[in-house]
Amino acid sequence: MSDWNDFDFDLTENPTPDEYQLTARETLREFFERNKNKVYFANQLAIVNEGSFFHWITARALRDLIDQDLIRTENRKLAIGSELKLMWHRSYRYYKRDAKKIVELVNEYGSPNMCASIGLHGEQMILAAFALRQFIVQSHNSRSYLGKTWVKTAHNLDFVFERDGRVYGVEVKNTLSYMDEEEFQIKIEMCEELGIVPVFAVRMMPKSWIHELISRGGYAMILKYQLYPWTHRDLAEKVRVQLGLPVDAPRRLTDGTMDRFLKWHRTKL
Repeated sequence: MSDWNDFDFDLTENPTPDEYQLTARETLREFFERNKNKVYFANQLAIVNEGSFFHWITARALRDLIDQDLIRTENRKLAIGSELKLMWHRSYRYYKRDAKKIVELVNEYGSPNMCASIGLHGEQMILAAFALRQFIVQSHNSRSYLGKTWVKTAHNLDFVFERDGRVYGVEVKNTLSYMDEEEFQIKIEMCEELGIVPVFAVRMMPKSWIHELISRGGYAMILKYQLYPWTHRDLAEKVRVQLGLPVDAPRRLTDGTMDRFLKWHRTKL
């Protein structure tokens, strides 16, 4: 699978389509027919449609529609140096103004300082939520626990929490896109080697990954939203309204999120 980021991904890989991909292609075809005078970018469409299709299936379906010349594309350079693949219905002649607005907004929320703030904020939100439920922090950004050290890769865990004799290795990904699948597998293996329970606090994760995580004794804490600092709530609203992306700026993690985890925790005692 490709290595996604929050702005774009590679659409070159396109194996022989299966029924799932064909359904995605038809769904997106109808979407562009209904929205002929709008511009989108690839990862935006993957996230908007993630309730029905994995991100990589949407990517392949978009590639099909480009090949069929139903939608037109143009790459725009972002301030951070990467490129944004814009897409619009082939009948939309005056797309450049919309394209400019999208690039400006992506540059705003995708700046290095903003991305760093969002990442750190996600960790602080998780730390506060676990602390309020009396989980004790055993380590932060570590690859060791009780004399055992992970040495196979340079990865570490964001947090190790303990309560009632159960220990959790918690990885936080406050991103719009799925985390990298290779890293997902590594973090599970790391927790297994350290003798702790893997927990992933993420905006979203493919159901197949969630099932695998559960089968290996772990827990998927699905946040549903990318969490912005409260000080950037106006930007969060702009991204949510103009791009339709799932972002929010709450003052703290919702009680329900930790209530569900604590209930699951107690079933394991």
